[in-house]
Amino acid sequence: MIINIEDRSTVDRNPYDGTMDDRGVTAFLISSHYRIYRHILLQLVVLLITINVFWYEPLQTVSFWRRLGGCLAYFLSMDAVIYTNLHVLVPRFLLKNRLGSYVLAAIITNLVVITFLSVTQGLLFEVILPVRNPDGFATFINAFSGILTMGFVTAGSAAISLFTHWLRYNLRIDKLESTTLQSELKFLKNQINPHFLFNMLNNANVLIKRNPEEASKVLFKLEDLLRYQINDSSRERVSLASDIRFLNDYLNLEKIRRDHFQFTVEQEGDIDSIWIQPLLFIPFVENAVKHSFDSEHSSYVHVFFKVDAHRLDFRCENSKPAVAVQQGKVGGIGLANIQRRLGLLYPEHYKLEQREDENLYSVILSITL
Repeated sequence: MIINIEDRSTVDRNPYDGTMDDRGVTAFLISSHYRIYRHILLQLVVLLITINVFWYEPLQTVSFWRRLGGCLAYFLSMDAVIYTNLHVLVPRFLLKNRLGSYVLAAIITNLVVITFLSVTQGLLFEVILPVRNPDGFATFINAFSGILTMGFVTAGSAAISLFTHWLRYNLRIDKLESTTLQSELKFLKNQINPHFLFNMLNNANVLIKRNPEEASKVLFKLEDLLRYQINDSSRERVSLASDIRFLNDYLNLEKIRRDHFQFTVEQEGDIDSIWIQPLLFIPFVENAVKHSFDSEHSSYVHVFFKVDAHRLDFRCENSKPAVAVQQGKVGGIGLANIQRRLGLLYPEHYKLEQREDENLYSVILSITL
């Protein structure tokens, strides 16, 4: 019998993934540390637009100061439209899905600014209109050009505001999912620790009654195992070599406790270069040890690790006793736990197979690192 378990989880934001493609641009757009630089950049853009509008104006007998005043009025009008839109209209109307109110308020704002601009430019500074007494068509073209420009400025600033709002929203969601993920992983890992410790203390208790000398050896071994649990397993990642040593100590402990029990731990490839989450494989080995127990016949557990490029292969095999061991509730915690952890840590990057026949049970796990 072969059972394939391949993860197809949609958890695509994990603590080790970047949630945005370009962190630099994202930070510039929404971080408070870059606020002054955003304002400076915006003023430079408005200044370039102003210069572009006035650079090719028809040459009139207008003094430098009047022309400068006209430029300043245009510059301030553009700023008024942009900042009113960014800090008043978009937050109060557009972000609250009040589209009609937003459009009406934007039109009124633009009309007020265009009226102010027309008065200052046409009557005071005489820098926009090509002649002192323009005909109706020239006036219409001038007004239409101003309305179109302000419309584009309003739409552009609204688009930027919506985009930055979307970025902030997505970053909040990413942070919430990352926090939730870390909490769940911590809970799952902590769930393994008391489960494992309970099994070891139970083993020691059995040996104390049967063989105090062997029980003493078990307690010394247990000390090493607990040191790993307390120190290394609290880290985010540990070396694969450390986890393998932990499994080897655990199986040695089991060999002391059980008669006719054999085990092997084999490894192939550059094991030292691989770092994984702690206690990732112990539930498989625990399960193999438990379900290989046979009081009358020899039993074994074989563990194999292989590292090849960016792929880690793990295989755990155990013999099956003549009389099958009934799996209790405690035994079920480990495997359900590890399947959930794999789905969270390696979404769509792992493959888990369980194979079983009359004499052998095996688990094969492949992880793309």
